[in-house]
Amino acid sequence: MRRSGFRRACTAATATALALTGVAACGSGGAEATDGRTRITVNCWPQPSAKIDHKRFDEDVQTFEEQHPDIDVVAHDAFPCQDPKTFDAKLAGGQMEDVFYTYFTDTRHVVGINQAADLTPYLKDLKGYQDIQQALRDAYTVDGKVYGIPRTNYSMGLLYHRTLFKKAGLDPDKPPATWAEVRTAAKKIAGLGGGTVGYADYSAQNQGGWHFTAEIYSQGGNVVSTDGKKATVDSPEGRAVLQNLKDMRWKDRSMGSKQLLIINDTLQMMGSGKLGMYLAAPDNVPRIVKEAGGDYKDLAFAPMPGGKGTLIGGDGYMFNKKATPAQIKAGLKWLEWTFLTPGNGYMNNYARLAKDGSPVGLPEPRLFTGATDATDQKLKKKSANVPVGNYASFVAGNQKLDMKLEPPKAQQIYTVLDGAVSAVLTKEDADVDRLLKDAQSKIDGILARG
Repeated sequence: MRRSGFRRACTAATATALALTGVAACGSGGAEATDGRTRITVNCWPQPSAKIDHKRFDEDVQTFEEQHPDIDVVAHDAFPCQDPKTFDAKLAGGQMEDVFYTYFTDTRHVVGINQAADLTPYLKDLKGYQDIQQALRDAYTVDGKVYGIPRTNYSMGLLYHRTLFKKAGLDPDKPPATWAEVRTAAKKIAGLGGGTVGYADYSAQNQGGWHFTAEIYSQGGNVVSTDGKKATVDSPEGRAVLQNLKDMRWKDRSMGSKQLLIINDTLQMMGSGKLGMYLAAPDNVPRIVKEAGGDYKDLAFAPMPGGKGTLIGGDGYMFNKKATPAQIKAGLKWLEWTFLTPGNGYMNNYARLAKDGSPVGLPEPRLFTGATDATDQKLKKKSANVPVGNYASFVAGNQKLDMKLEPPKAQQIYTVLDGAVSAVLTKEDADVDRLLKDAQSKIDGILARG
């Protein structure tokens, strides 16, 4: 039977009421529970409206507490898990949970304002930590110290429509491996007519800058220097990105007339069978099926064209600076149990996911290496309910790519790069060299402000 500890959850409305009455709101749990158990507060509890996810999380907490009777998990709901409007305020006000959700790109900021607990001394108790991919561990490492534990990850690749490939006379089992091949395939797909678009790209709401970053990585370039102090977009690699987009848009006419696209546009285009290719992460596949009427059998993934690099990202959990050693140890046990154990918990109980109708068999998240990864993949394959063969080239090709995180000051930089990408897609006479020089100068200014 469930103990009452987990029921002491906290919502935004409860926090407001407590604040108005002068009672401590929903921040760090602070200390031991009254019955001697170690109490930890964690966020990112799915809201009740997300019935299946909410139920899974509840089940996991109950099972975990039964197996760890000395730990009391108090979950706080959140949607989204991290709200940019309140994240910094919660950190500054000391109201962050003991174990709180972050993106990889948050790490240096949270550490820089001294709001993160150093987890390094406790990692010996985290059995699977060494089997997490090195690039993902590095995302939460600052100056040799570890401040967070990865939960999920993604890398960018080429999402394509197998049925349109066949109609255009292309082999869906041999997707484009270079940007020249993407351009050729896009022209053939666009040639089908009827409003079919060969290749689409984002160019608004910072998503164009995000994709520019992935594309320059694929060319072997970078957005900023390795020390993070200077922009590097005004380069042969940056020029190749913009020139390729400009040529596909205006010479080949393979990108359609509608531009300033964002993710929701490409989801709908792909789901309706009107788009041949676009860059995405594997989590786009179930969204196309659920939100845009697509079919899993039509959707396939290939690694980033160019073969030199790809953008990776993800999320995980950090710990409140005020968390006690006992809370840190308890929190790590919770994270390991529910997120880092193949076949177990919220993310990796594949049999439960498949039973609930969630997709199992997508190529990512893929957190682990070695024996842990082998176990994870075996269990995933056993419960797979999507066509895993459609992602084979993505899985094989990713192992050869240089995995790169987003640049510092990513969102500010993406705003600048949005302007360059949107210009080449909306203005036939756009000057690529001038756009890159202007972007370089603006990004240098952003980096100089620290």
